[in-house]
Amino acid sequence: MITFFGFLVLLAGLAAVVFARLDKEGKAPALLSGIRKRYGHILIIAGVSLMLMQYLFFFADRGFNYLLVSPTGRMSAVMEQGIKWRGFAKIDKWQKYIDVKVVSKETESDVDELEGVMSPVPIRFIDQVTANGHVSLRFQLPQDKHSFINLAVKYRTMSNLVNNTIIPTVREQLINTGYMFAAQNYISGEAQSFRQTFEEQLKDGTYAVNKLEVRDTIFNEIDMTDKQRTIKEIETSYRVEKILEGGIPKRIPHELSENNIIVSQVIVDKIDLEATFKQRLEAQRDESAKRQLEQQKIETAKAEQQRIVAQGERDKAAERVTQEKEQVKALIAIETKLKQEETNKKLAAIALETERLSAQTVKVKADADAYEIAKKVNAGITPEIKLKMELDRDIKVAAEIAKIKFPETMIIADGENGTPLESLIGAAMAKQLQSSKK
Repeated sequence: MITFFGFLVLLAGLAAVVFARLDKEGKAPALLSGIRKRYGHILIIAGVSLMLMQYLFFFADRGFNYLLVSPTGRMSAVMEQGIKWRGFAKIDKWQKYIDVKVVSKETESDVDELEGVMSPVPIRFIDQVTANGHVSLRFQLPQDKHSFINLAVKYRTMSNLVNNTIIPTVREQLINTGYMFAAQNYISGEAQSFRQTFEEQLKDGTYAVNKLEVRDTIFNEIDMTDKQRTIKEIETSYRVEKILEGGIPKRIPHELSENNIIVSQVIVDKIDLEATFKQRLEAQRDESAKRQLEQQKIETAKAEQQRIVAQGERDKAAERVTQEKEQVKALIAIETKLKQEETNKKLAAIALETERLSAQTVKVKADADAYEIAKKVNAGITPEIKLKMELDRDIKVAAEIAKIKFPETMIIADGENGTPLESLIGAAMAKQLQSSKK
């Protein structure tokens, strides 16, 4: 478009120069008179500049790298977007990111947006199980200009790079990765390790490995009669070990690592295992389900047994507590009786001590009386005088008793036939009779 517009401007400039010369000679039409020659020169320069602009500059789109080959043969690279200097160089446009994917019937709609389309990759695991690998990958061209120029010169076109290098390398590394794993281990939890190993081999080169064969001999049961055992079968398995150099796994470079192609994304969509292995897995799953069911039954029976044992222990504990309560009651009764006996002993001891003190008191009093008599005897009071003194005392006591007036009449009531009122009436009548006699 710019070239065409420049061509029109160039024609307009040439026409202006021609009409200016005709106007100078007086041969130009009256409508075109007055055109100056310098305007034509300006238009000619502008037209030529517009026509040459696309050979001097170009616009770099985002997401692309550009290889520029100048007329002198010098090569350079443009890896940023924007208006860039071209200088009549030939331009090769390379897409910066390359998407490669295994396409199946379910993903055929994504083909138009992919740079590389692969068919499912046949994989054989180390245990001889086959499968088809489905992966999705994204690659990035080298980020330094020197590596990009070498890559562009080496492969010439994007199609050549994708179909003849990237896709074959991806297939090779996926097959090598399957060779390092067993299908049984892959489905048992090593899928993440499989993807990681596949990515590492794409980025830094193939692992150098050794394949080891392991033979496991299985014998029949020993016959106790002749004490001989025979070989039943020999199971052969394989194991892959990485070769180490200085403690670091040895790598074998491939085209991607040698050309500094960056692996931006690795996704293992699925590993479609062979039908016979799936059937074997289903059989193992059924057997595993049966074993789990039997284990659950065993666990249930163990739980029931533990429940019964626990209930028995609970009943034993309850009975033990009851017996201990009875024992505690008996012990408390015995301890109470012992305390009572102890108290009685203490009371008896106190009573004995009281009696002893009383006896001592009597003895002391008797000793005091004897002492008094002894003192009096020593003072001159003889026993005869003492006896006389006691006799005088008794006479005085008898005289005092004689002065006491006792009742002259006593009435005794019959407890069986009479009442207290009748007794009082009888007593009053007897008193009146006694008064009349006087």
